[in-house]
Amino acid sequence: MKDSLIGPDLSAHHAPQTLSDRIAFRVVKFMRFFADAFFSKRYGHRAVVLETVAAVPGMVGGLLQHLKALRQIRDDQGWIRELLDEAENERMHLMTFIQIAQPTRLERLIIMFGQAIFYNLYFFLYLLAPRTAHRIVGYLEEEAVVSYTHYLAEIEEGRVENVLAPKIALDYWHLPEGSRLIDVVRVVRADEAGHRDRNHQMADELGIPAKA
Repeated sequence: MKDSLIGPDLSAHHAPQTLSDRIAFRVVKFMRFFADAFFSKRYGHRAVVLETVAAVPGMVGGLLQHLKALRQIRDDQGWIRELLDEAENERMHLMTFIQIAQPTRLERLIIMFGQAIFYNLYFFLYLLAPRTAHRIVGYLEEEAVVSYTHYLAEIEEGRVENVLAPKIALDYWHLPEGSRLIDVVRVVRADEAGHRDRNHQMADELGIPAKA
């Protein structure tokens, strides 16, 4: 998603259509409730913790798609590389916001426990119900777009300091010298919108019955 300064439709939402969609949607809303309660408007710290979790699905999906392609001796249709690229993109979000927000010891502890719990839960979910797993990621990314939009508003209205962008962000997104936090949040939000659309699309494709 590098170099993408103009992202997809930021207001897009996939309306739940099946029982699994509704379950995925409710699970994400449940997670959002706790994130809001814990972080409130500390969006930089929220980004550090949540991007740690966000980097898990692509790696898990890429691994399991890789193993499935080997078992079935078939082409993966580009899913493995795409999912691994998504995981790397989310990791770079994390590396960027760590330099901006400087997480506390408590937040680092939450990161460790959150990753351990989420990785195992998502691994078995993807193994047993990959369509639902992708739908959950799609809804998580919808919430990420909302969170980064709120983050932008805080910066624009002067409640969050619009600090200089760290060098890692300049290099990764090829931002010009002098870019600031607001520019970083915009490109990260565009990335998240792209992940949102692609994961919903993957969920839709997995819901199409295989041809005989």
